[in-house]
Amino acid sequence: MAIGTKGLSPADLDQMDDERLAQELEKAKAELFNLRFSAATGQLENHGRLKAVRRDIARIYTIVRERELGIRTAPSTEE
Repeated sequence: MAIGTKGLSPADLDQMDDERLAQELEKAKAELFNLRFSAATGQLENHGRLKAVRRDIARIYTIVRERELGIRTAPSTEE
């Protein structure tokens, strides 16, 4: 099974627009900061979560970069 947060698989990230990706990225970075702080103070219980959040951040950056290069397209907003 892949390591990461439920709901942040590449297929799920493809469905998000650029604004939502930026929000998810900020949320993941804040969580990573808090996890690293907890690890430094010895209060972190789930060390695997650090790896999962780092991978989530990398996935988001990959989707954003692929959209910049034209490899992927952002979802259309036709409703």
